[in-house]
Amino acid sequence: MSASRIINAPSLANCDLLELGREADELARGGAHWFHVDVMDGHYVPNIGLPVRLAGELKQKYPAIETDVHLMVTDPMSYLPLLEANRADWVSFHMDATNFSRRVLATIREMGMKAGVVINPSQPVAAVEPVIHFVDYVVLMTVEPGYAGQKFMVDSLPRVSELVALRERHNLDFLISIDGGVDYPNAIECARRGAEVYVTGIFTVFRQADGIAEACRRFQRALETEAGL
Repeated sequence: MSASRIINAPSLANCDLLELGREADELARGGAHWFHVDVMDGHYVPNIGLPVRLAGELKQKYPAIETDVHLMVTDPMSYLPLLEANRADWVSFHMDATNFSRRVLATIREMGMKAGVVINPSQPVAAVEPVIHFVDYVVLMTVEPGYAGQKFMVDSLPRVSELVALRERHNLDFLISIDGGVDYPNAIECARRGAEVYVTGIFTVFRQADGIAEACRRFQRALETEAGL
């Protein structure tokens, strides 16, 4: 894996919402590759997330930064037309939120977006195998979904290796995204095992003494250097 395959995707759920515009500017200056937008409906998870239209507003202001929308909702299909209208780049959903994962994946791709599925901590990695040929990325939750600021579940590390092995066994090149409690030790270990996308938050990018922009640069340098990439 090359350094270019390390993608920093800061989660805007960690922003100070009263300062979201300023902090998005700092993320852009720091070289963030994706903006991660958590959309929650209060049903699939007991929390309400960011509005879908934020993806469109981000794309309008920062056209070079891709938007990564994580749907934590009970009816992912119903959100897709609005995501298409707001020019989302990447869209992931939880397989247990629908009985028709292949249909949702196909629809996302037909609308011109990249499609992904999410694996919860209580689900086996093998649960994605029936749809593995229809995804552009797989999101491995390393905390329970729904709330920012949780700590990384260390027993997720073997699951990263399992997902990488699944990808290699099928000779595929979908991206592997790590979402939840990302800090330096676990991010470096996940990178060494083969993950590419990191949904960063308060342990790496936000609320850092050297500011958001420099924290983004520091995180990128650490993964490229300490993970031997």
